[in-house]
Amino acid sequence: MTQKKLTESQWREKLSPEEFNICRCSATEAPFTGEYVDCKIEGVYHCKCCDSALFNSATKYDSRSGWPSFWQPISASALKEVSDISLAAPRVEVTCAQCEAHLGHVFTDGPQPTGLRYCINSAALELHAL
Repeated sequence: MTQKKLTESQWREKLSPEEFNICRCSATEAPFTGEYVDCKIEGVYHCKCCDSALFNSATKYDSRSGWPSFWQPISASALKEVSDISLAAPRVEVTCAQCEAHLGHVFTDGPQPTGLRYCINSAALELHAL
């Protein structure tokens, strides 16, 4: 697959100011404010920027972190992991493999079977309900 490359002005036209700030500038929405934090609708979560499938609702769980959390991506190739040393403690940033949109971070304190917690900004997602 080819990555979707748009100019900054094209991304600004396509996305709301909040979506642009989160997806293209690696910002984070405030906890417990995102559209999908408490969402229980079955479906597939897609990238807000390029519409790539990222997570299945069957892997979503309530981590009580304030952001939608998943224990597994829809496929191993859907996401790209990047070292993030912007805070005192190193983290692993998660981006869309197709368009490089910032999605959130992955942590190793999630439930089994993976033990992972993909902590994702609602503004970076679009749910396609089943």
